[in-house]
Amino acid sequence: MSTQQQLDFLNKALAHAQLASHLFPEYAASEAALESAWGNSTLCREGNNLFGEKQHATPIYDTLTLPTKEYIQGDWIEVDAHWVKFPSWKESFQSRMETLRRLSSTYPHYAAALAAPDGATFITEVSKTWSTDPLRAEKVLAIHRIHFSPLGEVR
Repeated sequence: MSTQQQLDFLNKALAHAQLASHLFPEYAASEAALESAWGNSTLCREGNNLFGEKQHATPIYDTLTLPTKEYIQGDWIEVDAHWVKFPSWKESFQSRMETLRRLSSTYPHYAAALAAPDGATFITEVSKTWSTDPLRAEKVLAIHRIHFSPLGEVR
């Protein structure tokens, strides 16, 4: 059963994913729910950063510096990382798609995601590279299954 906070988050995320012309907006909204803890992460609240996108070599937008845990030489350590601070969720969705396109020749799973015939395949493929969580795709697909109708509407 969805909470009002979850419904509000998904409706807002879906609208911004559609504005950004995402290939599969309802699946992208489900990804954003997982990646941002339903909009509750500091990165989302302070930086409109829905996907944990780190700042680029040539910065886009402002930068937000926050601690994160990185797995380095066999240990988890906390380090400060520089994240993109987006003006709105729309730019976060746009940048995510641009990142997948830009890196699709380097990461075959991104190319496969962009060529996916449906949202479930998109999620399965993109999750193979985007995250180290081996259950990421299953988690995103569960959010989608629970919170979206077959017509792609939030329920």
